[in-house]
Amino acid sequence: MNRVVDISLLLSTADGAAALAAPAAMHPESWRLCAQVETWARGRGLVLGDPDTSPLGRARCERLAARVFPAADLAAVDLFARWLTWTLALDDMLDHEPLADSGSAVHSLYDDLLRATRRGHARPGARPLEATLVELWHATSKGMSRDWRRRFMLHLEAHRDACAQEAVNRRIGHVPTPREFAPLRRRACGPFLYDLIEPVLGVELPARLLRTPRWKALAHAVADAVAWSNDLASHDLEAARGDVHDLPAVLAEAEGTAPAQAGPAVAERVAERIEDAREAARRLPDMLDRLELTVAQRAAAAQVVRVLLDTPRAHVDWLAESGRYEAGAAVPAPRLDALASLR
Repeated sequence: MNRVVDISLLLSTADGAAALAAPAAMHPESWRLCAQVETWARGRGLVLGDPDTSPLGRARCERLAARVFPAADLAAVDLFARWLTWTLALDDMLDHEPLADSGSAVHSLYDDLLRATRRGHARPGARPLEATLVELWHATSKGMSRDWRRRFMLHLEAHRDACAQEAVNRRIGHVPTPREFAPLRRRACGPFLYDLIEPVLGVELPARLLRTPRWKALAHAVADAVAWSNDLASHDLEAARGDVHDLPAVLAEAEGTAPAQAGPAVAERVAERIEDAREAARRLPDMLDRLELTVAQRAAAAQVVRVLLDTPRAHVDWLAESGRYEAGAAVPAPRLDALASLR
């Protein structure tokens, strides 16, 4: 089946190839992760039946984790892959009724998730999403500071609010403008996942660094590049269900063109944002001096920056090998609620 837009656009021009450079490295023990993550996802009820019959089952989140963290401790990479699996399971629920066009339903689901996280345990018979979130939170947060935990929770809330806004847009038929879309998409694309870089690496960044304009410029540029690359891969499936929350659709609406014509412009914007990230990283050392960070804090920042800059290419490589966005027969809505308690 011919695609309207495709991630090959990212590598089809000299500028795109220069920005994305060589293929991402792969963790040498990545082969161990596949069975571990699949067994966990099936055992927790996130993947039901044959994995090849669902977008989540075909996603191969462990491959993305192994590319983002090619040199990290394998257990930490496994934990990140489980977070990715949980996030995509949540995303699949949000893309289908009754959540897809109801902001209040999004808030209701998230209220259950956040309450479970704060009290430290899921309710008896709770959704798999709730039980696995508590499990992942316990495993991840135990070695992190109060500031980090608060930051992560705030990013979960930002994700909730953005997904609720998307649901409202679908209900009223509103297509975001390009200016509206960028910050909305950034928040709807799992901002809490970037916080996980620190526990995976076994470091923690000082809050005063994260508040600086230069760090925010770096983080936002990477997040945009990843989100918009994903939009190129997911556009066809989203268009088939009438969703307009991807950059090709947004640009096509704004410019009065077809998404196929907007595709190259999206690829150019991805390359520009990757260069923005690199420029922001080049400007960080002077700021680190002004903040008078310790040697350990500077080393931690360097590790996180390296992961951030490598993530867009790792994500593109994953998009190329993942089956999550394969077109074909219609896939039924996720059946996670079948395991939920009656309320």
